[in-house]
Amino acid sequence: MRFARIGTPGQERPVVQDGAGWHDLGSLTADVDGAFLASDGVARTRAALAAGTLAAVETAGARFAAPVARPSAIVCVGMNYAAHAAESGSAPPEAPVVFLKTPNTVAGPDDTVTIPRGSRRTDWEVELAVVIGSRVSYLDSPEQARAVIAGYAVANDLSERAWQLEESGGQWSKGKCAPGFTPLGPWLVTPDEVDGADVAGLRLRSWVNGEPRQDSTTADLIFGVDVLVHTLSQYLALEPGDVLLTGTPEGVALSGRFPYLRPGDVVETEIDGLGRQRQEYVAWAAEPAAEAHA
Repeated sequence: MRFARIGTPGQERPVVQDGAGWHDLGSLTADVDGAFLASDGVARTRAALAAGTLAAVETAGARFAAPVARPSAIVCVGMNYAAHAAESGSAPPEAPVVFLKTPNTVAGPDDTVTIPRGSRRTDWEVELAVVIGSRVSYLDSPEQARAVIAGYAVANDLSERAWQLEESGGQWSKGKCAPGFTPLGPWLVTPDEVDGADVAGLRLRSWVNGEPRQDSTTADLIFGVDVLVHTLSQYLALEPGDVLLTGTPEGVALSGRFPYLRPGDVVETEIDGLGRQRQEYVAWAAEPAAEAHA
């Protein structure tokens, strides 16, 4: 199954796709969120589809929002592709490098992205996103991780490299948390729909203005998905609906081979079986001053 949320910002509605097309989830849940996932939402949806109780819905021309409503946490792993670590001038890490993004960075897969005020080095990063389906804490082994994964999605872990690396104070999140810096979706794809139970061979690609940038597979991951979920569970509790970004392959602007993003650029990202994103990038503009009221 593929879960999605469609509609204008603030007016999204939950939908699900199976072999027969898209269906309205409104009879089961108000949204695709942590509460829905934690209450056996995937299994309940599967049963409703089998019973034919979900109404068909038209999605053509609709805006696809992030497929999960505002996660409580976005936990990210850096330098997790061997070739990307090499292009960044770093040795492969001996343990996962972890940083956080704020929930308000989440945006729809095709939403316009504003380059932050003062940004000089805004960069793209196609990533496999893992969506957590139940509370995770102190897993005993990596093998237990698969039972707590609700599904997978495409993400673009946008980064302002000067803020991340030059003005960071040793922490990466400063360059990761501008509004809209985590385009997510278009779909949340359940594990049974993804080739390979360990997602070890998915192809990830990105383009800027139609020119290829990244082209790799998850086979180049240093720490696989199961290992990441298990490892993180030793340090923090992951909640239903939380998003784990698993790292990006080589081919970003940080490599020095490509220019950083500028207003007017278009970035596209894609992962086999998980869908494709497209964002247009615009310059920051000051918001109008609020009108005075008597």
